Amino acid sequence: MSDMKIMVGVKRVIDYNVRVQVKSDGSGVVTDGVKMSINPFDEIALEEALRLKEAGKAAEVIAVSVGPSQAQEQLRTALAMGADRGILVTTAEQPQPLAVAKIFAALYAKEQPGLVILGKQAIDDDAGQVPQMLAGLLDVAQATNASKVELEGESARVTREIDTGIEVIEIRLPAVLSVDLRLNEPRYVKLPDIMKAKKKPIETIDAQALGVERLTFLRVIKTSTPPARQGGHKVGSVEELVQELKQRGFV
Repeated sequence: MSDMKIMVGVKRVIDYNVRVQVKSDGSGVVTDGVKMSINPFDEIALEEALRLKEAGKAAEVIAVSVGPSQAQEQLRTALAMGADRGILVTTAEQPQPLAVAKIFAALYAKEQPGLVILGKQAIDDDAGQVPQMLAGLLDVAQATNASKVELEGESARVTREIDTGIEVIEIRLPAVLSVDLRLNEPRYVKLPDIMKAKKKPIETIDAQALGVERLTFLRVIKTSTPPARQGGHKVGSVEELVQELKQRGFV
């Protein structure tokens, strides 16, 4: 079995089944009393790391979450799925992508994993920036939007979904991967696994202890719900359609 470590990002987000509500003052979305879960793309990343370990391609899977102390819940879920240990980097505020990438870079220097696997984006901010930023900070190879991953020796063969179809690339390890929805289907967590996860270690580190002091680079001015969709109607001819578009200022 390979002695390689795999580091996986596990972000705490509002569960994808929850209908998100905007706060009355427009300062953000309501999170109090709302069900929180692992970001779905990160869950796929974790599943892939576990499969690689089970195939003998890695010796240890480390789940990492950056956020509030409550993110321990999502790390415990990751441990129940099969991760060997967790690292929680606590922050006083919600860190933005560059800060998260810097935190992962600091942990990379500490842990020296052969592979970092992240979801291609988080469903709360849809930024999709951390994997690319992290690879740039580390100056290592990267492959994004992976729908298939094969490890062989010191390289990875990655199938990517791109706008024009499918692309297969080969990169040298160490590397950063971001994963897409079609890569796999995460396993179901069973009760015995949840009980075992309680004994697995979670290390807590303050972001400042990693040398990352600035967590935000953008200021959110306002959050609002999208305007309600208006009902459509049929037109009787092309001329009527053009006239309608002119009246609405589209042409």
